[in-house]
Amino acid sequence: MFLDERPILVLAPHTDDGELGCGATISKLTSLGHQVHYVAFCSCDESLPKEFEPGSLRRELLDATEVLGIPADNVTVHNFTVRKLSYSRQDVLEELVRLNRNLNPQLVFCPTVDDLHQDHAVIAQEALRAFKTKTVLGYEIPWNNIEFHANYLVTVTERDLETKIAALRMYTSQKHRPYFSERFLRAHAHSRGVTIGAEYAEAFTLYRAVY
Repeated sequence: MFLDERPILVLAPHTDDGELGCGATISKLTSLGHQVHYVAFCSCDESLPKEFEPGSLRRELLDATEVLGIPADNVTVHNFTVRKLSYSRQDVLEELVRLNRNLNPQLVFCPTVDDLHQDHAVIAQEALRAFKTKTVLGYEIPWNNIEFHANYLVTVTERDLETKIAALRMYTSQKHRPYFSERFLRAHAHSRGVTIGAEYAEAFTLYRAVY
């Protein structure tokens, strides 16, 4: 992929989705000097374990994205209601159109349209509308994807994977989830790497490439 000086945009329906789906790739891009912006649409306070106070996930996101090399000024967290993005579809689209106009990103990461989580599907569908003139890559959320077209793979290093794992450790409120385990994250990255003769990789669905 040929990248220039324009920003790169990561769209996350919920705090942590971007790190889970493409955290090692984000690490690779920021280490190469690219400017990455991260936009989360739900702060997910409603989904917090009872021992965590509201706003915990927002703070964890800022810590995680800092580990990935994204400045705090490049991180936005909206307050859409978790699991109900479909009720705010037009508002989501208008925000994405605004981002396209103001940021003019060269590359957009989002979930895939095949993602079974309703919020993920909304962000993916509206992203394809708003960014139809840009390169769009759909990241993999394995536990939500029955079907996934891995037609674009990014090789990542041990350092990139370590950075992704370190970023996800910032989510202390989510550490009980099995897909946050280092064992799973390493195994999945390795399995994707094996398919292309690399140690580690992250897989994407390439929806459109614009150079």
